[in-house]
Amino acid sequence: MGKKNKLPQIVKDIKDNPPSPVNYAYQKNISFSQMSIFRGCPYRWKLQYKDKIKRFNSSIHTVFGTAIHEVIQHYLDVMYETSGVKADEINLEELFQEKFIEEYQKQYKSNNNEHFSSSVEMREFFEDGIGILNWFKKKRSSYFSKRGYHLVGCEIPIVVAPNKMYSNVLYMGYLDVVMYHEATNTFKIIDIKTSTRGWRDQDKKNEDKQFQLLLYKQFFAEQYNIPIDNIEIEFFIVKRKVLDWDDDKLKSPHQAYRVQTFTPPSGKIKIGRAKKAVNDFINECFNASGKIKETDYPKQPSAWNCRFCPFGNDKELCGAGEHFS
Repeated sequence: MGKKNKLPQIVKDIKDNPPSPVNYAYQKNISFSQMSIFRGCPYRWKLQYKDKIKRFNSSIHTVFGTAIHEVIQHYLDVMYETSGVKADEINLEELFQEKFIEEYQKQYKSNNNEHFSSSVEMREFFEDGIGILNWFKKKRSSYFSKRGYHLVGCEIPIVVAPNKMYSNVLYMGYLDVVMYHEATNTFKIIDIKTSTRGWRDQDKKNEDKQFQLLLYKQFFAEQYNIPIDNIEIEFFIVKRKVLDWDDDKLKSPHQAYRVQTFTPPSGKIKIGRAKKAVNDFINECFNASGKIKETDYPKQPSAWNCRFCPFGNDKELCGAGEHFS
């Protein structure tokens, strides 16, 4: 029991052959985050990525999300690389506290050494994280098995040119978790998301959310020459808040689950839409050599866009957010 599974050759090949890094001397990198910002408001993308105006835009939510990701990924690394027994011996509370404080300090420095959260809020998020991790440790066999499954890795890098006509524009991303099931010769790309109470139907139907995993599926297949039909995708959503009752007393026990999984549709039509979105983004922003175009990047003000935009209330740079404050 606890014996490490022998790695299949296909997993070894992926581990041993990471993509070549972006050469910033002549190549440009794009990401899902960039594409998402552009689709929301081209002018914000222009300020951030063309004009290179950096603004602090973090929060306790990003600190929490980063820390949770790192702890779950470390747990899975130990579980598959060593044993489930050793993974269960990890003091998750201490590790989460370390990662939580480390990430907050990093963001604090980025914010000119100014605090962006209160001690009360930080304590609430910390306790929520401990609740998630304790639940995950207790229930992890429902989501991650060692019977025929192998961990390809966490933070698997993807570097692919989505459009061969723009070969110097490379899509770069990191896959949170990639699993391989030997019996069926299938891979699963898992993206960890943090949420207050889980995803509702409108979140699941949001194409912008879906595009991230759809593009990962497409580009992982291209990068490692894997049949795209052999790749599954899944959002692994961890919830900060659940009903504060004991599982046994719940009329609807599913409401107490700290984890929600969602597999978006990923057939040819859906992947085609995701590929069109990234190609439209490249066509509108870059020329054939990979340089950013000198063109009009229109503002698209809205209550949602301006709420999360670091330039929305800056009159000199934009100021469109004043209409929604």
